[in-house]
Amino acid sequence: MLTSKQRAFLRSKANDIDTIFQVGKDGIGEAFCRQVDSALEKRELIKFRTLENSLISAREAADEISAATNSEVVQVIGSKIVLYRRAKKNPKIELPASKK
Repeated sequence: MLTSKQRAFLRSKANDIDTIFQVGKDGIGEAFCRQVDSALEKRELIKFRTLENSLISAREAADEISAATNSEVVQVIGSKIVLYRRAKKNPKIELPASKK
């Protein structure tokens, strides 16, 4: 679970990355989730968007994909979605420490 400080840190990092996936009228399938899973392992932080012809909202897509890929929803703004998952091998992003 991300803290608000970690979420803010990741949001700021997401400003500099490009959208790499789009959810369209075909929705979210198993192959799409595998691609997202692979991208999360390589990049840790990814951005995608839902198209206007998508049958589900950006929030619904974010929740469904994060559940399927065991990742955290960092942000949903309009049609844009940002997800984060720490890489199992060679983590790249060092999150601010969470208070315990």
